[in-house]
Amino acid sequence: MAQTLFDKVWNKHVLTGKEGEPQLLYIDLHLIHEVTSPQAFEGLRLQKRQLRRPDLTFATLDHNVPTIDIFNIRDEIANKQITTLQKNAKDFGVHIFDMGSDEQGIVHMVGPETGLTQPGKTIVCGDSHTATHGAFGAIAFGIGTSEVEHVFATQTLWQTKPKNLKIEVSGKLQPGVYAKDIILHLINQYGVDFGTGYALEFTGETIQSLSMEGRMTICNMAIEGGAKYGIIQPDETTFEYIKGRPYAQNFNQSIGEWQKLYSDETAHFDKVITLDVTNLEPQVTWGTNPEMGVNFSSPFPEIQNINDERAYNYMGLKPGQKAEDIDLGYVFLGSCTNARLSDLIEASHIVKGKKVHPKITAIVVPGSRTVKKEAESLGLDKVFKEAGFEWREPGCSMCLGMNPDQVPEGVHCASTSNRNFEGRQGKGARTHLVSPAMAAAAAINGKFVDVRKVVV
Repeated sequence: MAQTLFDKVWNKHVLTGKEGEPQLLYIDLHLIHEVTSPQAFEGLRLQKRQLRRPDLTFATLDHNVPTIDIFNIRDEIANKQITTLQKNAKDFGVHIFDMGSDEQGIVHMVGPETGLTQPGKTIVCGDSHTATHGAFGAIAFGIGTSEVEHVFATQTLWQTKPKNLKIEVSGKLQPGVYAKDIILHLINQYGVDFGTGYALEFTGETIQSLSMEGRMTICNMAIEGGAKYGIIQPDETTFEYIKGRPYAQNFNQSIGEWQKLYSDETAHFDKVITLDVTNLEPQVTWGTNPEMGVNFSSPFPEIQNINDERAYNYMGLKPGQKAEDIDLGYVFLGSCTNARLSDLIEASHIVKGKKVHPKITAIVVPGSRTVKKEAESLGLDKVFKEAGFEWREPGCSMCLGMNPDQVPEGVHCASTSNRNFEGRQGKGARTHLVSPAMAAAAAINGKFVDVRKVVV
């Protein structure tokens, strides 16, 4: 029988259970961080259980980590979560990418950069943006704390297989339009729940032409479209990215199997969406969820319901205004969506030789120490600092405000992160989701501009 890419990986990992009912999946890789793991480890202790597969469990510190003085953690809860993970990793024999280590970084950056993330794997983490790893042809998804404990104890997880939704993307992106714009546009067009109950397979010539970084950006935000999973067929771009990474010693033995991971030509998809990106514009969100967005040139929409009204009130905006009318105060380049080396390179091209607008506070937070070191070897830190950006240590930073990096109340922030919920970046913070290039151009101009006119 013809199968989709998702079906092939899923079926290979089913230990028991009938299709249509919960099935027990074997988990190949369990990534953990300091926020969702403490209770799960405590559960093991209370039940006097061992960690089933310490060798398939890897930890990093990211959500609570300060990005200026990383060892000066003033928040008691944050410090407790960090020290607890360090102790748990030691007690249970888990490899930890610890504070200040060469590999430390955001969990969804560390997996791919170290070569832990590979095609055909099942990957879980107590974080919704685990879908990021699906860019490698893996089934990757976020889980809750009780599920984290289940994987700790058994290296398995009960899951019900989702339906398959193919998103076929065609056309060549204009200069100044990026992977972030593709996924923001899809969410704007189809809503924050269009992917609910589905695994999203992103395919088509446009997806195939993207770098691994671009593919990770798209899968990262599948969750914002309501899906638990995003997946992309692995190809030569994937294999070239993985080759030579520390945890990819099995490369030569595995590549033959990885090349079989694709959707069969006659495979059934329960739903298909097509998108031609030839005329796609840079995207900007105006509201308080990711579907509240527009093309750069489009006015903000009329109020349709109470949610729109509440969003406009919270954001201090009105229907009919445009992105260029937003009174920006902050710019954030970072997060597991857009803090990879290619993102920083693209942004640096825009800011080089220029100065951050006087009214803007702009910070750059590389997603991992690996990215930070690579960026510094290219002199990107100097480019950003000379322009007036703050150059920080790696971590989740201002994406979610669980650390000292927060947007002040009432201030508008151009952000390369993935969520623009009320209070997401700090109490009363007003978040606008954009690509790194749009954020960089906004920092220089003091407002949103059409970045297509900047990068040409």
